[in-house]
Amino acid sequence: MELTLLGTGAPLGLPRPECPCAVCATSRGDRARAATALLVDEALLLDLTPGAALAAARSGHSLVGVRQVLLTHPHDGPAVEVPAGLPAAGRVPDGRELTLISGHTVRAVAMDSPGTGYEVTSPEGERLLYLPPGGSPAGLPDDHRPPYDMVVADVTGRPDALARLRATGAVGASTDVIAVHLDHGVPNGAELDRRLAAAGVRAVPDGTTLYVGEYHAVPDVPRRTLVTGGARSGKSVEAERRLETFPEVLYVATGGTREGDPEWAQRVAVHRDRRPGSWRTAETCDLVPLLAEAEGPALLIDCLSLWLTDAMDQVGAWDDERWADGGQEALRERVEELVAAVRATSRTVVAVTNEVGSGVVPATSAGRRFRDELGRLNAAFGDECEQVLLVAAGQAVVLRG
Repeated sequence: MELTLLGTGAPLGLPRPECPCAVCATSRGDRARAATALLVDEALLLDLTPGAALAAARSGHSLVGVRQVLLTHPHDGPAVEVPAGLPAAGRVPDGRELTLISGHTVRAVAMDSPGTGYEVTSPEGERLLYLPPGGSPAGLPDDHRPPYDMVVADVTGRPDALARLRATGAVGASTDVIAVHLDHGVPNGAELDRRLAAAGVRAVPDGTTLYVGEYHAVPDVPRRTLVTGGARSGKSVEAERRLETFPEVLYVATGGTREGDPEWAQRVAVHRDRRPGSWRTAETCDLVPLLAEAEGPALLIDCLSLWLTDAMDQVGAWDDERWADGGQEALRERVEELVAAVRATSRTVVAVTNEVGSGVVPATSAGRRFRDELGRLNAAFGDECEQVLLVAAGQAVVLRG
């Protein structure tokens, strides 16, 4: 099944008309994206957008053979001129199937928001799922069918839709997931590619022709990632973003609770409210048993700095005498045990930590000790990770991977 993406952008396109934002300002040339529309085997057009005929011609195709035009959502952008000879556009009621003269079968998939998704099956049996902007399936048939060969969806706007598809088995390890309906809420170019790759997804330029069912290397998702950065740099947001398309995540909060500290409670609440409702939370610093479990959901550990604080509490490392009298050795053993567990784990892990030692020297020996030990912990933990990111001013820089 041949699929040509006539456009890959949001309904208003990218750049948006008259929008002064930085993403729109840089979305020029090959980074510009027209509203998303899909041409399937030159017989089926999914979404009719402005300039569809010209877009098809630029990609070496024609709309002359199109026998069916289906819409996934109301068109709110510029007026659409229907090319001569093109059938009238329509929508299929949820759950209904349509068989085309070309031999393709189209089934309408109900969404949890206004719009319609379409499952397209070719005469040869390849299966494509196309979702509208801002849409996630309200339910898929539980008929134990194999995963889709390709899913084309609003991954940046609704990452939870991909998580849901993975949880039901509709998206498997070999499913080619293509991000479309791309808007100015996510930086374009290399940053977009990096974010999508972390979710096992890719984006392609307008006019790209893909072959559903043809082997394509799915982006390799790093199994262990360390995200470091300064205070309020956006490191926790970056870490959470990397797992928002996973069907299950265990959020490991190493900070615990602090009685009588409303400011700390507010910080915890902000983090909790930002997480998807399907994530579970464990408040613990006992990380080794979690890492040692052979199976289980992805782990998001936030953060190693607080884990180290607890470890130093346990060995009395804040006191100079206790530090010299076995505390240092005891802390080294705890760090080595954690690093060994990260090295051996088979689980997907994203850990957050704080970057230290950028110029300010703590006034106390205990403060300097913590700074030094956190630097050593970060380096040792990072050595065991496939990817290490540094976040500054909300921007992630890949240090490894």
